[in-house]
Amino acid sequence: MLGTAFPAARLLLVEQPLPWGAEGLRTSSFPREVALALEARGRAAGVRVQAFRRPGGRRGTSARRWAFVDTGNASPGLCSGTFTDPAELLEHPLDGSVGVPQDAPLYLVCAHGKHDPCCAQRGRPVITALEALRPGRVWQASHLGGCRFAPTLLALPLGLMYGRVHASAVEQLVAATEKGEVDERWLRGRIGIPPAAQVAVAFAQNQLGHPRSRDISLASTTRVDAATVEVALDTPQGRATVLVRRERVDAVGLTCAAPGPSWFLAHRALSIRLADST
Repeated sequence: MLGTAFPAARLLLVEQPLPWGAEGLRTSSFPREVALALEARGRAAGVRVQAFRRPGGRRGTSARRWAFVDTGNASPGLCSGTFTDPAELLEHPLDGSVGVPQDAPLYLVCAHGKHDPCCAQRGRPVITALEALRPGRVWQASHLGGCRFAPTLLALPLGLMYGRVHASAVEQLVAATEKGEVDERWLRGRIGIPPAAQVAVAFAQNQLGHPRSRDISLASTTRVDAATVEVALDTPQGRATVLVRRERVDAVGLTCAAPGPSWFLAHRALSIRLADST
């Protein structure tokens, strides 16, 4: 699963409690023209716009929540607020300068059944387990990408994306998140960095024994050839270099919505070398 987290490091989460169509916010009761304009603003600013909702919905309330998340900094941040008119969000600064800072982690679980039924079916038990453990801190999310890894969970503001999470694993995953650590058993990668870098970071954390999410950061990536990338990382032990290889894998029935022949790109770490190694 490594290397499959999406590339945006910042997110604007918009509460939409009523059902979502296949395209999420823009195919719901949320005004389509506002959703399209909001997504265009987000693309221009490098911000992913995502619909979310509380488990069970919040029908019959005028005030809805928004949240802005920046996972790209050394100290990732999360702030939130409310809106009543969707058009208000078109004037909303996409820089984290407004809203109330949130200290506790937020857990998004993909439950977008209209995009792929597996996401909703497999996500519900994880949502139930999280809600029992951390009530009010779990939200259903529209399509997070990688439906073949359902259920997908995104831990914010760390920006760690997990896949094929079992409900029985939720307690350990939450404990790791609250310590700022990675649970490598279910890890798909850290959002906001390239696929090869996601793989390299996870490999370095495992090989060098640094489970904290922010102990290792990306310095640069260099393409060696068509299939190999050299990833430079900053670690507590100094600069490390990881070689990552990419390959195409043919497959059948990747998701519930796509049962036929398909393919995907897989990434595999080959080696790691510290700067002072001989």
